[in-house]
Amino acid sequence: MAATDFKDYYSILGISKTASPEEIKQAFRKLARKFHPDVNPGNKQAEAKFKEVNEAYEVLSDPDKRKKYDQYGQYWKQVGEGFPGGGAAGADMGGFDFSQYGSFNDFINDLFGSAGPRTGRQGYSYRTSTGRPGAGYGGFNDFGFQDAGAGAAQDSEAVISLTFAEAFAGVQKRFNLGNETIDVRIPAGAKTGTRLRVRGKGQVNPMTQQRGDLYLKIELQPHSFFQIEGDNLVCEVLITPDEATLGAAIDVPTPDGNVNVKLPAGVRSGQSLRLRGKGWPLAKGGRGDQMVKVAIAPPKDLTPQEREYYEKLRAIRTYNPRSHLAQVKL
Repeated sequence: MAATDFKDYYSILGISKTASPEEIKQAFRKLARKFHPDVNPGNKQAEAKFKEVNEAYEVLSDPDKRKKYDQYGQYWKQVGEGFPGGGAAGADMGGFDFSQYGSFNDFINDLFGSAGPRTGRQGYSYRTSTGRPGAGYGGFNDFGFQDAGAGAAQDSEAVISLTFAEAFAGVQKRFNLGNETIDVRIPAGAKTGTRLRVRGKGQVNPMTQQRGDLYLKIELQPHSFFQIEGDNLVCEVLITPDEATLGAAIDVPTPDGNVNVKLPAGVRSGQSLRLRGKGWPLAKGGRGDQMVKVAIAPPKDLTPQEREYYEKLRAIRTYNPRSHLAQVKL
């Protein structure tokens, strides 16, 4: 039976999936009287409806058939038929050849990918879910059907890796989804953990043929200079001892190019300077700030003249940054 031929027996009888056997019987009797051929002579529509009502009652009134129908939907008749020991190998299930599978779970595993998240050709991985909190992949728990999610559309999640430049400016990426290729525009300002929704591009539920959504989870590749903290860009710039002592004007890279930053005299190692509006793009518009953390880097290789002057400075220096340590006690 193809997915489009699937009949909802509960809807046909006008009852809920939790209906009791007595409620099923009452609904059947009411509809059977309404559409009986003797009551509707020559009415082909009533005759077809009467057959549907009988078919629905035949399945739902039988506890074993109802259980299989609730679990496997359109495939309930094929359960136990298309596998070793069940006979009818290669039974037609809407285009699926079950003779290649050892069990129904093997078919489900192959259909939805039981080996974990699948990897696409563009360097992203994806998985499917029903979109319901706590649900398993594709509406299955350990790849066994769940009643509650059997009719739910199936969402997919893809992890996409971006460079800082791509994420900062925004970028268009192309994805291969099976036989379909789509172009997705990633807006400027995406960060690691950002989740974007692409409607109607998820997996197709084989029960209902409904298609879920595709969720793109962003991961930024490490940058050699910049890091992101909240809405701000953070970087570290090395300065010399004399620049820290006397102050200086230094060039600092930003996403917009180098800017000249004035270091105040006496700046300490680890202190941060704020460059307003030079940070990461904000979702509401505008930019965050860029925080420039300075670190004093003493020279490792001194020329003879440099060493001579450093020794003279040491000899005449009056400042002792550790003078307060003399008062420290337990």
